[in-house]
Amino acid sequence: MTLHKGSSMAKYQYSEQGVSVKLKYNESPENLIKRFKKKFMKSGITQECRQRMFYEKPSDKRRRRRREGRNRILKELKKEQERNN
Repeated sequence: MTLHKGSSMAKYQYSEQGVSVKLKYNESPENLIKRFKKKFMKSGITQECRQRMFYEKPSDKRRRRRREGRNRILKELKKEQERNN
């Protein structure tokens, strides 16, 4: 599945097969698993699965996206204020 530019998860792309990582030279299995977990969480697959478990009305979807956007902006403002202090 390739996400399009208008998608909320456009910066994280994953293919039909899912997320994959290649073993780097002299890399421990623990680091490989850690990289995989990080990449998997950033891809948003688990979040998308949870959202698709039940039908979400378009009005509820818009409301949720608006709320998430507002929270994201507030979080960025809070970080910026902490940096300035």
